[in-house]
Amino acid sequence: MDFTSLNESLRALEKRGLLRRVTEEVDPRLEMAEIHRRVYDAGGPALLFTRVQGSPFPAVSNLFGTRERAEFLLGDGVRRARELVRLKVDPADALRHPGRALKALWGARTGLALPSSNPPVAAGETTLSALPQIQCWPRDGGAFITLPQVYTEHPDTPGIGKSNLGMYRIQLSGGQYVPDREAGMHYQIHRGIGVHHHAAVRKGERLRVTIFVGGPPAHSLAAVMPLPEGIPEVLFAGILAGRHFRCARRDGFLLSADADFCITGWVDPARTLPEGPFGDHLGYYSLAHDFPVLTIDKVYHRRDAVWPFTVVGRPPQEDAQLASFIHEIADGALSSEIPGLRAVHAVEAAGVHPLLLAIADDRYVPYETPAARKPRELHTVAHAMLGYGQMSLAKYLFLAAHGDDPGLDIRNVRAFLRHVLMRVRWETDLHFTTHTTMDTLDYSGGALNEGSKLVVTVAGAPRRNLLVRIPQTLLDAWPPYWSPPHLAQPGVLVFGGPAAEGENASPKNLMLEIEKFSHHLRDAGLLPEADGLPLWIMADDPAFAASTLDNFLWTTFTRSDPARDVHGVAAFTENKHWGCRGPLVIDARLKPHHAPPLVSDPDTAQRVEALAGPGKSLHGLF
Repeated sequence: MDFTSLNESLRALEKRGLLRRVTEEVDPRLEMAEIHRRVYDAGGPALLFTRVQGSPFPAVSNLFGTRERAEFLLGDGVRRARELVRLKVDPADALRHPGRALKALWGARTGLALPSSNPPVAAGETTLSALPQIQCWPRDGGAFITLPQVYTEHPDTPGIGKSNLGMYRIQLSGGQYVPDREAGMHYQIHRGIGVHHHAAVRKGERLRVTIFVGGPPAHSLAAVMPLPEGIPEVLFAGILAGRHFRCARRDGFLLSADADFCITGWVDPARTLPEGPFGDHLGYYSLAHDFPVLTIDKVYHRRDAVWPFTVVGRPPQEDAQLASFIHEIADGALSSEIPGLRAVHAVEAAGVHPLLLAIADDRYVPYETPAARKPRELHTVAHAMLGYGQMSLAKYLFLAAHGDDPGLDIRNVRAFLRHVLMRVRWETDLHFTTHTTMDTLDYSGGALNEGSKLVVTVAGAPRRNLLVRIPQTLLDAWPPYWSPPHLAQPGVLVFGGPAAEGENASPKNLMLEIEKFSHHLRDAGLLPEADGLPLWIMADDPAFAASTLDNFLWTTFTRSDPARDVHGVAAFTENKHWGCRGPLVIDARLKPHHAPPLVSDPDTAQRVEALAGPGKSLHGLF
């Protein structure tokens, strides 16, 4: 079914046993987030906190924590959106299936916004400090809104037609913000709001902003959809929710009539303040940096308002469910926009942007034998991908040719990496982009929004068999300055080195160590034997990194910057191309310039344990 409000969806969840009320008073500083993480990890229900310390408003979290619950809350919206994308991708599909096409077009009628003369969200007014002040991690700079829908309009063409609705975190308290009068607005690079902000700066005007919180659950999915620039997400929100996006104007600001809260304000284009730190979805803190300041005008709320929130941290977390629906809706559209592209998977366990897997056709030289085939069209597809939307933020892109294994499942990360490692030629298949723009949340490059990229393209027949154990001859030759290696999966070796501090943090020094070991392997005749282990990872805790696939992915791809941290045994540079004749080595140690990883507060964890005791609301959930 389709829901018209957050409260309606909560009643439906509770009726089906998919929601648990937490009736004890709970501290929004750390406790609520700790409870959320425990229940999410256990696959538990949505949580309705009825007594939030310091706030008159109840709060709800873990709405999208399981696939079952997310599907129930989003109703038929994902199917409607998928059908519309299919029609755009293949208009002939409407001729083949006219009934389905008519149904999709009928569902699209709710994409038109509908004015509301008496919006429920304007029933009352409150202040920022009266809202649930939820702080998720010990070193966060204050309380944050973690499920906002931030609405702006283009200063050159005001109105819904050129509007943007995005999920950009909002800092409610702390730092240098004036209490109840100012909030911090953080948005990552390559976000739609940036276009509007840029236009406001150019014109020297303040930018109107409205933050919707709550409302129909489908509106949250609309806010994170990566729609092409110029397509308003509020119209998509109507299609997903199966109901026109209802809106009203107050003092020139647009309000979402069905939201639980609407915060209105102005961004002065010339003013910034430090925002953060904030425990983010890569599993580390994003540090304090200057970001726009929102000067508050009013805070509206409906009579039965409930404050929704989520908790992000080391992936995968609750936001992974929304990401899976985005893939389902958008994958077909990507294939039509980029010729040859078959499938894409942004790996959630690696933090989404750090690791992108893709499958594409490689048809440029069809008469080549599999043994002689090299990646060709794959290079064209890779360049198109890195210039398309948020895929431009990918740090590592692994691209495989579809014809080599038509049954390859891109979501089976272990199998995909095995396919790549069996075929890759480190001498020719590595393609770096240096000194480029990176994801705002990724500190591996050493500076905000800066870093490098590595594209790995593979095509043709397998070149090697991957080893499922480490040869004793290699263990006997292992240098004493590195800890003994572990096997993460076939062909992938993880080992430990000294902590990346002082001289040990220098890529140059690590290169010298690897070069010394390369000579040793070559002189001992062990380079051919190491070929079955083509990927080596240096980690602070190799046993942890090798113990699970998720640990390997998170450690390797969030803690390395390709240009400075990718090395190789028997490395060379030829015609400005870098490659290696032995294993590729990725330095995935924590570096001094990295942001600190997220760690829960032990005292809070102990208090939360008590809330799960017999007779308590959380009993039996973790």
